[in-house]
Amino acid sequence: MSGHYDVAVIGAGMVGASVAAGLGPTHKVALVEMEAQAGFHTTGRSAAIWIRNYGPPDVRVLTGLSYDFYQNPPADIGTDALAVGRRILYLAPDTQTPALEALIAQDLGIEEISLARAKALCPAIRDGYAVRAGLESDGFDMDVAALHQFYLRRARAAGGVLLLRHRAGRIERKNGIWEVETSGGAVIHAPIVINAAGAWGDEVAKIAGLAPIGLVPCRRTAAIIDPGRWDVEHWPLVQSAGHDWYARTEARTRLMVTPCDETPDVPHDVQPDELDIAIAVDRMSQALDIEVRRVEHSWAGLRTFTPDRSLAFGWDSAAPGFFWCVGQGGYGIQTAPAASALVTAMVKGADPGAAVAIMAAIDPMRFR
Repeated sequence: MSGHYDVAVIGAGMVGASVAAGLGPTHKVALVEMEAQAGFHTTGRSAAIWIRNYGPPDVRVLTGLSYDFYQNPPADIGTDALAVGRRILYLAPDTQTPALEALIAQDLGIEEISLARAKALCPAIRDGYAVRAGLESDGFDMDVAALHQFYLRRARAAGGVLLLRHRAGRIERKNGIWEVETSGGAVIHAPIVINAAGAWGDEVAKIAGLAPIGLVPCRRTAAIIDPGRWDVEHWPLVQSAGHDWYARTEARTRLMVTPCDETPDVPHDVQPDELDIAIAVDRMSQALDIEVRRVEHSWAGLRTFTPDRSLAFGWDSAAPGFFWCVGQGGYGIQTAPAASALVTAMVKGADPGAAVAIMAAIDPMRFR
């Protein structure tokens, strides 16, 4: 696997795979992944739903620009259910009405609805929990595995190489070319290195002799429960307006619940915390008339944020050819099509199109 390439992408999760697919037709790409499978960490643990009103302004721009891809995917996407509609129902207890008002004020498709309509959409809502409710109607579930595999196939079809079990151990620039030496014994030579390492993004920068930008990996916990007597297949995603819990349908007959935790952590194979699971169940149970007798399954993943929680896409001014592509937080799947197009354009020096509006906000050098 050693050799000369045009681009070395470090990290084969959703962003690394999508960027490799985008650059593949014009660049020879090596996709370097430390795990035995691509997408083992954040991508493989994502409970993805596309929500237009989710994230900071730069994320919402890329989310909106990704909408058409999901609604009209390429013929070879590998699934007929890449995007399956699921509305988002926001419940506001008295203390969270300002949060609901702020969501509606964004004017991005959230409408206030009556509590009676909210209960018609989700009959398990307890009387007295919410004083107001809102509904976002253009959300949808995303088939993460199908999308990820589509990008990996596209990258390979264009001549790209995927190196699994190859952790970057040395990244050094010599005579205008980066050398990436891996734990698997490969030495990749390329004029461009794209740091798509997620929670390990700052570590990759340090290996390359560059200053970190202050990435913060945060644990997010989720659990699967049996909703008992309720038929949940067509329920909307139900969440508090303050985003301190949500529940969504899983495999037609189960519910996934989370306390929306974002506990700062370190890059590793993160595991669920029992207290977070208990908090999720308790918060949901205050809102929904569901008796949880046992948790069927639980897991955790890392959502990695920059210090200001916006994305970090761009060149490192201290090292020619080193490109940051990190800080996706919990938004990497829903923004993937537009993010891939944007990063591909940036690397090529091409017109970024409508995404030009966020270029200053996502420049990683704002942290230097």
